[in-house]
Amino acid sequence: MSSAVKNIKNDQQLLAEGLKGKDFLTLGALEPAEIHFLLEEAMALKNKQKQGIPQTDLQGKTLGMIFEKSSTRTRVSFEVGMLQLGGNAIFLSSKDIQLGRGETISDTAKVLSRYVDGIMIRTYAHESLEEFALHADVPVINGLTDLHHPAQVLADLLTILEKKGQLAGLKLCYVGDGNNNMAHSLLEGAAKVGMNVAVASPEGYEPNDKIFQQAQEFAKQQGSTVQFTHDPHEAIADADVVVTDVWASMGQEEEQAVRMEKLAPYQVNENLCKYAKADYIFLHCLPAHREEEVTGEIIDGKRSAVFDEAENRLHAQKALMKILMSV
Repeated sequence: MSSAVKNIKNDQQLLAEGLKGKDFLTLGALEPAEIHFLLEEAMALKNKQKQGIPQTDLQGKTLGMIFEKSSTRTRVSFEVGMLQLGGNAIFLSSKDIQLGRGETISDTAKVLSRYVDGIMIRTYAHESLEEFALHADVPVINGLTDLHHPAQVLADLLTILEKKGQLAGLKLCYVGDGNNNMAHSLLEGAAKVGMNVAVASPEGYEPNDKIFQQAQEFAKQQGSTVQFTHDPHEAIADADVVVTDVWASMGQEEEQAVRMEKLAPYQVNENLCKYAKADYIFLHCLPAHREEEVTGEIIDGKRSAVFDEAENRLHAQKALMKILMSV
């Protein structure tokens, strides 16, 4: 074995050891090398699964999954991922456990830590997730909060890497509501891996200021850029990747009419995408509202990679669970 190969293996082992037992709450908390390592692990696990090679990395392990927000992709991908890794997953609706009857977050975290080997939470307030992780003795994974959606963006980065063969130096454009969990995690994750990020949103829908400034710092360290504009044409110019999300997320249904009016000029359609590179790819975390934030001709068109992206939730999260919950 060459010294170069030995060094790579040693580096991977160190990264794995460093991540083992850690929480996964935001992409901003990870080092760029850790994100790349997780992506490489995801690709390796995906390749094994496609070849039918058995995976028993988490045999005998159990993941507890707490849901305060409903889900399709998050629940199925985490549950199937655990099964494919030889482990088990338990679905825990917040309405059915004592958390929904007034038990404190800290008590629930301490009790569940005695039963399971890892906990995934899909909830509203990011502060609740942080409090849970503070009191849990096992790895806690952010399945989604109102502020961040890092598991989804890890899958997005995996999809971009597969489609484009690289991350650093590419331009990612996010158009729509900039003050949502997808925009925030894309800002952090893409900046950490050296992508240039441009966000376009109307007034009143700008990204969280602290997260945006941190993303600019991350980008500066990687030699890339992060910018915000109210002009979607400026943001999408020469973009390699175009991303959007629903205009009204769970819990914002009462604002639907106002949001539709404010965000209408930010719809991703053929006219807007003419400003992107000819070989751009389109991503959307789903579920999508066709003819609202994106037209059918875009999401169902040849530049769309949304279903590859959805599949990659499974592979990216398997990598997360394998590394965080390993013995």
